[in-house]
Amino acid sequence: MRRAKVSALSLLRMKRMKEKICMVTCYDYPSASHVECAGVDVALCGDSLGMVELGYATTQPVTLEEMLHHCRAVRRGLSDEGPMLVCDLPFGSYEESPEVALRAAYRVMKEGGADAVKVEGGRSIAPSVSKLVKSGVAVLGHVGLLPQSISTLGGFRAQGRTAVKARSILDDALALQDAGAFGVVAECVPPPLGRALSESLEIPVIGIGAGPFVDGQVLVYHDLLGALSHPHHRRFVPKFCKVFADLGDKAVEGLEAYKQDVKQGTFPDDDYSPYEMPEEEAAKFQAMLDIDREVRAAKSKQVKQRLKDQDEYETIHLY
Repeated sequence: MRRAKVSALSLLRMKRMKEKICMVTCYDYPSASHVECAGVDVALCGDSLGMVELGYATTQPVTLEEMLHHCRAVRRGLSDEGPMLVCDLPFGSYEESPEVALRAAYRVMKEGGADAVKVEGGRSIAPSVSKLVKSGVAVLGHVGLLPQSISTLGGFRAQGRTAVKARSILDDALALQDAGAFGVVAECVPPPLGRALSESLEIPVIGIGAGPFVDGQVLVYHDLLGALSHPHHRRFVPKFCKVFADLGDKAVEGLEAYKQDVKQGTFPDDDYSPYEMPEEEAAKFQAMLDIDREVRAAKSKQVKQRLKDQDEYETIHLY
């Protein structure tokens, strides 16, 4: 039986039925295909691709063109009956005004194939969220830790750890709900705030480092699968991420074994050299090679003689 396409209404129904929502952040065709096969509810093409795929230290350098490139790849990995595809609007593509935000959102949906967009911020971004929703764009909000605002936050650190700051984040989420957002991601906040967000909002709250009391969870594909073993990437795996597999170390082991076989000349052997040439054709080909070898030998002899004559000529005229 084929599953129905996941939509904003599907997610709202899941919240009301107290069914947890599963979201995975992925950035390309293979990872999206795996997400599809696993029956995940939402695929998020996040701007964290800047850190995971492109090697940036933060998400801030990511461009709209880069997001479109990756979003199209994710779209091709998902079926029409599969997960909902949400794509981040990157830093600098939507903050200027609601009109600028709408142009970026239209591109992500029309060119990238996204079902919805995600924006970071609360009350300050609510007018843009309202503009997008009224213009036909489904919007997922994002509160708590805002990676795009890392310059002002002073680093990747937990948010909402005091009553005043927690209340402010809750007000931000309520403002996004009032603006028409179909859901909110809450990142790096204490569990009591995660619970308050879920209980206070009618729309789904999807946590990433927000504790168990929210309406769903999102993790990065590479993080949860342990797909990256390079020290550069290990620095960015957050404390809240449970690693459900160990693909990175297995990948390195496989690459090392491949290198060893290549160096030793044991790969490829006969089992991995499957393409054959008929004996008659092989004989003809060898005859061609023999002729080529004779021609090359004759040319080499001529070149050597010419160089010798040139050297003798230069020696005579030099002295």
